[in-house]
Amino acid sequence: MPASITLSQISWSAPDGRPLFSNLDLSFGAERTGLVGRNGVGKTTLLKLVSGEIQPHSGTVSVGGSLGVLRQSVQVAPEETIADLFGVTDALAILRRAEAGQATADELASADWMLEARVAAALNRTGLDALPETPLAALSGGQRTRAGLAALIFTEPDFLLLDEPTNNLDREGRDAVIALMAAWRAGAIIVSHDRELLESVDAIVELTSLSATRFGGNWSHYRERKALELAAAQHDLTEAEKRMAEVARKAQATVERQAHRDSAGRKTAAKGGIPRIMLGGMKERSETTGGDNARLADRRRAQAMEEATAAREKIEILQPLSVTLPPTGLPASKIVLKMDGVTSGYQPDDPVIRDLSFDVTGPERIAVTGRNGSGKTTLLALVTGALKPWAGTVSVMTDLSMLDQKVSLLDPSASIRDNFRRINPQADENTCRAALARFMFRADAALQTVSTLSGGQLLRAGLACVLGSAPPPLLILDEPTNHLDIDSIAAVEAGLRAFDGALLVVSHDETFLDSIGITRRLELPSADPAG
Repeated sequence: MPASITLSQISWSAPDGRPLFSNLDLSFGAERTGLVGRNGVGKTTLLKLVSGEIQPHSGTVSVGGSLGVLRQSVQVAPEETIADLFGVTDALAILRRAEAGQATADELASADWMLEARVAAALNRTGLDALPETPLAALSGGQRTRAGLAALIFTEPDFLLLDEPTNNLDREGRDAVIALMAAWRAGAIIVSHDRELLESVDAIVELTSLSATRFGGNWSHYRERKALELAAAQHDLTEAEKRMAEVARKAQATVERQAHRDSAGRKTAAKGGIPRIMLGGMKERSETTGGDNARLADRRRAQAMEEATAAREKIEILQPLSVTLPPTGLPASKIVLKMDGVTSGYQPDDPVIRDLSFDVTGPERIAVTGRNGSGKTTLLALVTGALKPWAGTVSVMTDLSMLDQKVSLLDPSASIRDNFRRINPQADENTCRAALARFMFRADAALQTVSTLSGGQLLRAGLACVLGSAPPPLLILDEPTNHLDIDSIAAVEAGLRAFDGALLVVSHDETFLDSIGITRRLELPSADPAG
């Protein structure tokens, strides 16, 4: 029987009572499915329901086949090794005793002589160069993710359940996971905002607060379908606005005709040609007709407005953010940043950055790349002044702002509006509200407390506060797309494309870097061959 996963009439609510799913029906076959949707819509919860980690409040989950589950983070004990993660510690111990001539006859009979080769092959498929005895605590977060994925594919499950598998991976790790999924021929459900990874899937399921919709094909096919939906919604809005205008025109024409008839009746009555009793009846009919016409016009107007509102709301959902920003006035020839022979780090005699020299001129857009541990975040700390060089000089010749993953320049206890006014003291209330509206924080949305924002809203708020009024000539970003949903990434990309200053960006997301128009790359060397 083919492997399958079926969710029937699933309902589930968060601990705070917020309903995530109501009578959800969804099925997965033996294919690679990307699960997308805004943060908080329930993607991770759906994986937990499928894996049995949590139970639905109503409905059933049926799984035909074996599952391999990869969590967003792999927590490890200090003594735990890669072999423990694979579940082969005892089997490897038998092989070690056999090699030393200490194994019993029963152990020799049960020994899996191909085990080490199969473990090595699984690690190799995720691009991780490590031994089974390697402690997991000695690996970086990205390396542990790759080890966890290798342990899953080692068991050859019918379905992989992957929750953001490329988060926190360097370029080499991302490439390895993308290549693995491109070659994967069993089932997989992949929660991800990594558009490169989603290009390798067979179908996309879009999860919203109302439903789950399946789209055949990969990410590009999905975006094409969404573009067609947007075009259809725009057409519907145009037609609805035409109907509103036509309803208004006809209603006015009806009023004018009735007024003309009433006027003609009054003139005839003034000449004495109509008996008084008939005049009363004519007046009553005129009033009745006028009331009926008004009610009919009101119904038609309300229906046309309802259709226009529905089309406009759909466009707001489908339409990517597009913003216009004030210019920075940065001259093309101005030296923005200069590093000369810089060496620095955190532990004495253990430099992270060694003898680094580079400069940024005018509105360049530079991606700082390199393996995990190569010093990308350290370089940004040197530019912002949070870290001092041990040798060499760092010269910043213009104003700058930095947005890290936590957007720490915003006060979590204050509103978006109040943060904007603090960061831009020269801006008046009208300028503040206009700037925030360009980043989709309109009216009361601008009064949200920063601590209540999702990851995507937080970064968008940070961009609005930094870029909305008098943007600095230099903007620094550290892994801005980590933990954002795809809609939020698109909004951030739109804001950065409209920025005319210099950008210094640390990111492993190649699609993001291409979208914001990176013009140059600064590759940092790494002493860690595993990456």
